[in-house]
Amino acid sequence: MTVHLHRHDLPDGLTLGPVVAVDTETMGLDPRRDRLCLVQLSSGNGDAHLVQIARGQTQAPNLCAMLADPGTIKLFHFARFDIAAIYAAFGVVTQPVWCTKIASRMVRTFTDRHGLKYLLQDMVGVDVSKQQQTSDWGAPDLTPAQMDYAASDVLYLHRLKAELEKRLAREGRTDLAQACFDFLPTRARLDLMGWEEPNDIFHH
Repeated sequence: MTVHLHRHDLPDGLTLGPVVAVDTETMGLDPRRDRLCLVQLSSGNGDAHLVQIARGQTQAPNLCAMLADPGTIKLFHFARFDIAAIYAAFGVVTQPVWCTKIASRMVRTFTDRHGLKYLLQDMVGVDVSKQQQTSDWGAPDLTPAQMDYAASDVLYLHRLKAELEKRLAREGRTDLAQACFDFLPTRARLDLMGWEEPNDIFHH
């Protein structure tokens, strides 16, 4: 595994294939308040690219071009949050997307454990540490432990997607899952406008 750290944007000319695993780290859990600090990406080849975002930064042309590219599927775990954080920072709509958390909820209805750590253990046989999850991602210099943690959130998503696709097909829910994925960018923008729980417009 190689972890590449980039400041402010992806380097020119970098291509990560037709399906790119993406994750974010922020200062907190409210994308309207808590700034985007890091975007992690992987092509699934065992390497990770980390893009450190500076406070007040509003542009990342290469990163945003990839996120908006209609020919590149962006693969997330809990895409709803990450899409919102990216939109709040850069105003770019990330699409098309695929979300392992939604897929898990649709096919693993026998459990309420849909966190990435549980999914990787159960479906991929990989144990990742979550020790750095609540560390200070706004620090100017990331520690090696932070970088390893950030990378682990994207390195195995392609393998997880493949396993979840099998179960979606088995249960006849592939098309329904895709419809949910297609709606996620809109769902994220509604969240940013204040229509998240308990004000969700889809609630009674």
